Amino acid sequence: MGTRLLATTAAFTLLFTGTAVAQEHRIDREVVQQGLDDLNRTAAQGVQLRVTDGRDRFTARSGTAERGDPRPVPVNGRFRAGSITKSFTSAVVLQLAGEGVVELDAPVDRYLPGLVDRRITVRQLLQHTSGLVSHTDALAFDPQGFEPIRYRRWAPQELVALSTGQPLRSEPGTRWEYNNTGYVLLGLLVEEVTGRDYADVVAQRVLKPLRLGDTTFPGDDLDVRGPHAHSYGLVDGRPIDTTRWHTSVFWAAGDVISTTRDLDTFYTAFLGGGLLKPEQQRELTRTTAVSPGYGLGVFVDRAPCGATIIGHTGNVPGFASFAYASPDLRTRAEFSATASTGTGDPTQAYLKVIEEIFC
Repeated sequence: MGTRLLATTAAFTLLFTGTAVAQEHRIDREVVQQGLDDLNRTAAQGVQLRVTDGRDRFTARSGTAERGDPRPVPVNGRFRAGSITKSFTSAVVLQLAGEGVVELDAPVDRYLPGLVDRRITVRQLLQHTSGLVSHTDALAFDPQGFEPIRYRRWAPQELVALSTGQPLRSEPGTRWEYNNTGYVLLGLLVEEVTGRDYADVVAQRVLKPLRLGDTTFPGDDLDVRGPHAHSYGLVDGRPIDTTRWHTSVFWAAGDVISTTRDLDTFYTAFLGGGLLKPEQQRELTRTTAVSPGYGLGVFVDRAPCGATIIGHTGNVPGFASFAYASPDLRTRAEFSATASTGTGDPTQAYLKVIEEIFC
């Protein structure tokens, strides 16, 4: 599969697929800063980045936390991390698999009777090969289109119904297509087999053991609590603050709020064997002919130079993020950008940052 870039004035993310060997080098901080400054000029109100390269660690930022305010973006500010949530959901499901509570190749119908086609398995939800339509395809997420539903509270079952009310896009297991509804279903599965609220289960199994004190699942809270940068968009031609909204529209597929420091701790443990048993750890990054660039809740991606990077991106209204690491975890980077009302193309600046860190 080739390179695919989703770039809008609201948010942007880079998805690479493939495998290659990472190269040793020293990161030029000035080049990284230039990339962040370019992002700020083209499409971002504020950008923050945390980089680890062996013993060398640094943070960088560009832009301001709010329009008309000179305060810089907090270097460890909180942000909506979007689909990075999928890695948290995957961690819990794989833990349950390691305990024999969930079987990855069992039909989802075993745990959630009557919700989806009986041929769809738990693994296919994790790997985006279920064939389901994503509920987010039926909704608008640009600032103008999102405004009418910005504060709506969605029940997970409503989101699933938006998907299952339509025919499958493909036969289960035959095609990879990114799908948010699959992870909503996994959240429901976690609740069904544990008898507890999804967010509470993630907190017990992941947040508390790793001491991720700045990571939250907001529930009905519309705000990003603690230091953070604001996001902006154009609605009826006027710039408005788009930071506050109800994350239930994504739930277990994309509702987490975190920091670059917490994400670094989480992915170091998740990719490094600190959360899963050996069998599930091997499954985590195993790709297939149908899914050559995605394991079970993580992308197995490729930087512009061909170096393998593993992790996840996040792209929700007003916020874009990524958390990536080299396979040996020696080089890691966590990034967040909040949207401005600029209309420039951030692609080259984004590539510059990725390339300088991992190539």
